Amino acid sequence: MASTIEIGASPEGRQALALKRANRHGLIAGATGTGKTVTLQVLAEAFAREGVNVFAADIKGDLSGIAVPGNPPPAWAQARAQEIGVTLTPEAQPVVFWDVYGELGNPVRTTVTDMGPTLMARVLDATEAQEGAITIAYKLADDRLNSGATQEERDSGLLLNLADLRALLTELSGNDELGKKYGLVTPQTVSVMQRRILQLEMDGAQRFFGEPALRLEDLMRPRADGRGTVNVLASERLVQSPRLYSAFLLWLMSELWEKLPEVGDPDKPKLVFFFDEAHLLFRDASKDLIQKVEQVVRLIRSKGVGIYFVTQSPTDVPDVVLAQLGNRIQHALRAYTPSDQKAVRAAAASFRANPNVDVAKEIQELKVGEALVSTLDESGAPTPVARTKVRPPNSQVGPLQLAARQAIIGDCDLGAVYKEPVDRHSAYETFAARTAETEAEEEAANPPPKTRSRAKAAPSPPPAPPRSTGTTRRPSSGGSRTTAVERQTGRVASGVLNTIARELMRGILGTPTRRRR
Repeated sequence: MASTIEIGASPEGRQALALKRANRHGLIAGATGTGKTVTLQVLAEAFAREGVNVFAADIKGDLSGIAVPGNPPPAWAQARAQEIGVTLTPEAQPVVFWDVYGELGNPVRTTVTDMGPTLMARVLDATEAQEGAITIAYKLADDRLNSGATQEERDSGLLLNLADLRALLTELSGNDELGKKYGLVTPQTVSVMQRRILQLEMDGAQRFFGEPALRLEDLMRPRADGRGTVNVLASERLVQSPRLYSAFLLWLMSELWEKLPEVGDPDKPKLVFFFDEAHLLFRDASKDLIQKVEQVVRLIRSKGVGIYFVTQSPTDVPDVVLAQLGNRIQHALRAYTPSDQKAVRAAAASFRANPNVDVAKEIQELKVGEALVSTLDESGAPTPVARTKVRPPNSQVGPLQLAARQAIIGDCDLGAVYKEPVDRHSAYETFAARTAETEAEEEAANPPPKTRSRAKAAPSPPPAPPRSTGTTRRPSSGGSRTTAVERQTGRVASGVLNTIARELMRGILGTPTRRRR
């Protein structure tokens, strides 16, 4: 087994990443179109080749090509390989495709309970007051689940999907009895939350919340050939819901931190996690959320997990998190605006100095596929920054054809585990049954008034014969008893009223009166 994975070549020599320090996290940054995705692919396939499992979000679909060999390699890849003196060996890596929507991979699910109130509030874009309501709902559910006297009460605390959360919020709405214990939740607050949940469901997020939930061990299964598995999350659609995208990846990071055992500093990571479009994680994030991310990043390395943020600028990542990222690969940045120039200076200051490299100048002159690289060596010290030509991947560069992708998904044994959702009896079903029972009791206590049928009704007395007036009337089919004079008077009055109404409307609208010729 190799002790490093190759990144590329520089005037100072080969640039590589020490596997023993790969769990010290990293950053891949650069403007759009500078080669970040190819660099991610190079690292992912190298990790898998050395037996390290990988989880990566695929924002554009390009990373899916890692599942098939790059045969033949494109012309630019052959030219780069010859330029830096590496041999391309077309090969694919073991890949499992995942998709929150279950269309381009195995379905990914988690429960509302596992998501937690903080991340759920972020998904729902909740205000401080609304986040308080969500926290109350979680606390009520937790108390019922753990302390319920009956199975029905315990089931009412199960929050598996969005319908369960919606039912519990409905129960809390204006409930004075629960309000005395947990705090009153106003109907207005619940109405806003219900609309947000409805919007999530319309966006397809109801497929993400439910069971069977994703098991972490399925991301880190050992293989008989000793290679690692590249888990690719289809994110083309998911990233259109930025808060759901960032909340899902945050949830996965938190799960890894909470459930994996301590391993110290292993010879290689157990899992490497690539977080593409990392700016979505920190955009509009609260101070508490940033502190939580910093805590997870700082401590998760002892679980054998490396986290690599992929974004356009280092300034997209808060300083407290950026300080934890020991391995840096910086592609070109463009300095067109004052804020861009600030980002260039910040990026330049983050590297260990090299007298042969003017970082602030060269960071703007890097070509596609070139990067400034500084990684941690075997002793844990950062290497001097070097202008590096990144090597091409051995797998296909670009998206995988849909038919080939579907074939890989169909051959995956995990499909049988996650394909069909499981809907257990939980809060929604309990609330619906309780509501139906209450309505039945109210109906039994207040039966509707009975109406006698015509068959059983007593016959009504015959109408009295009309008084004779000496005038013979013709029978009317409509049952009207008006005389001919009354009918004529009504027609005249109706005509006069219609004429008056037309003249008034003409006066209001300014339309001229028509004259007959």
